[in-house]
Amino acid sequence: MDTLFPEGEPQSSSDQTSSSEPSLSGQPLASRIRPRTLEEVAGQKHILAEGKLLRRAIEADRFSSLIFYGPPGTGKTTLATVIAQSTNSRFEMLNGVESNVAEIRDKIAQARTWQNLRNQTTILFIDEIHRFNKAQQDVLLPHIERGVVRFIGATTHNPFFYVNSPLTSRSQIFQLEPVEVEDMVAVLQRALTDEERGLGTLHIQADAAALRHLAEKSDGDVRKALTALELASLTTPADDDGSIHLTLSIAEESIQQKAVVYDADGDAHYDTISAFIKSIRGSDPDAALYWLAKMLHAGEDPRFIARRLVISASEDIGLADSGALRVAMDAQQAFEFIGMPEGRIPLAHATVYLATAPKSNSAYAALGEAMADIQSGRTLAVPPHLRTKTRKKIASASGESDDALRYFYSHDYEGNYVPQAYLPEGRSYYTPTENGLEKRIKERLDYWRKQIDQ
Repeated sequence: MDTLFPEGEPQSSSDQTSSSEPSLSGQPLASRIRPRTLEEVAGQKHILAEGKLLRRAIEADRFSSLIFYGPPGTGKTTLATVIAQSTNSRFEMLNGVESNVAEIRDKIAQARTWQNLRNQTTILFIDEIHRFNKAQQDVLLPHIERGVVRFIGATTHNPFFYVNSPLTSRSQIFQLEPVEVEDMVAVLQRALTDEERGLGTLHIQADAAALRHLAEKSDGDVRKALTALELASLTTPADDDGSIHLTLSIAEESIQQKAVVYDADGDAHYDTISAFIKSIRGSDPDAALYWLAKMLHAGEDPRFIARRLVISASEDIGLADSGALRVAMDAQQAFEFIGMPEGRIPLAHATVYLATAPKSNSAYAALGEAMADIQSGRTLAVPPHLRTKTRKKIASASGESDDALRYFYSHDYEGNYVPQAYLPEGRSYYTPTENGLEKRIKERLDYWRKQIDQ
């Protein structure tokens, strides 16, 4: 079987003919301890558990093209190498940042040669496939269809947006999730006891709290957790008995700050702002503050957050509390005036206000119904009595009756209201709720509409 290389180290032609494993000395712990079987892969049970589609396809060796996407350190490259080993396939690797069309064609030519001479399938793994332009991605298509290579792509971006549709339509797409804390702890424990590829020869005693801290602060990134564990192990002096004791304080020093998975233009960006707005809509200030904190910590543009608060103030709170829009606009202006880091304070102020305010989307929903009528039906003409004076004169000259042209000035009547038709055909769109201040609006509107009916 051909050698499987860790991420970032593609095979050379000379390596492919060697049957021995490469030396593990000098490699980072994350590379040395990389899983070799499906059972060793951490997490991803939603696609790799017994009976799941991907597990069945690998075990039956019945797949053509795959695309894995998810945050860094979740095992995309690892899974590709495990698949190659499980199916006794050659493994060739390219990177979307560095590779070009010539390199793609060269790898495909090599794959065709091995297929003809040894009847061995080649898995062509392309990391960061979203970095390939359309021409580079299109080069792969005919060779995938002919079975010259089995393609596996990896990306941190949603492939449905960042990979050409001809390639996604020929591939099974699987999303990898951040690795759960318990699964991460199991990986760290295996690394501590493995004497061949891990740290087992160092005689390390790690407190459970220390391992859990590393797992939690890695935010689902196995590579980050293993790197921190290796740093802690190699920089901690041994005790008198020759063992190394990793405490919680050592673990805290080794990883220092939590790395939040957040890409400014990808899924994490859209998913987090979605959770933020839905938490406000759902009247949960605690959740809304958490998602706000995550965005600010990850470096999200605060102006983007402020704009979404303004939108939510009208869309979700609306007439139930019109003060919400003023609070949101004030927060936006306050942020522009004072900037960061203090600018996060008015953003939090507005977030809590909106989350705890009564909710109504009645005005927004009514506008949607009116726009749907305009798009799907006949556009209504302005009634004669509501037209400008010039238009009324034209209508009068054409024989329109005086009653049809008469407009009643509301301020001339008691309560500044007089029953009068403003929309032909008696259409109704706005249905106020009884939430918050909109209850008073409903009472007034019900009274006015009864006047028209009489």
